[in-house]
Amino acid sequence: MWLVVAVITLAAVAMLVFGSSSPPPVGRGTVAPDYSLSGLDSPEAHSLSKLKGKVVLVNFWATWCTPCEEEMPAMERLYRELHPAGLELVAISVGEEAELVRAFRDRLRLTFTILLDPDKSAAVEWQTFAFPETLLVDRDGTILERYVGPRDWDAPAYVARLGQLLEPKPRDP
Repeated sequence: MWLVVAVITLAAVAMLVFGSSSPPPVGRGTVAPDYSLSGLDSPEAHSLSKLKGKVVLVNFWATWCTPCEEEMPAMERLYRELHPAGLELVAISVGEEAELVRAFRDRLRLTFTILLDPDKSAAVEWQTFAFPETLLVDRDGTILERYVGPRDWDAPAYVARLGQLLEPKPRDP
């Protein structure tokens, strides 16, 4: 037993002295990383920090990704239904040229915010590994959920969940 305690203690001391070489996981309950990315139609920098106080779906995708294309119409319907209540939807195109992304957007008639991550820095920071991958961020910037793979975003369960998050917060007495 003392050997196990000694090994655990040595490991803990080593981590304190040498640090961890990998960043902490980005997932449920963690603060969402910020980003600074250009919009599809303007070089103006967009960031998650500018959306603080809003509920945000952050979607990582690519034009070559068939499941991404399949889920986009449902995302558009969700956005049109809940954006008036305050939902922000940010779709981050990873590693692609603006012309390809613009043609994709126009073909599918998407109206939500599309950002460009040509060097994949935001995707790396957010630790995305599969497309599509969507993260739900609350008003305080905390990640509530990570969804890997396509979803029927306009399904009643998602609309209800997001609708609850969009309800006004009760004021402190």
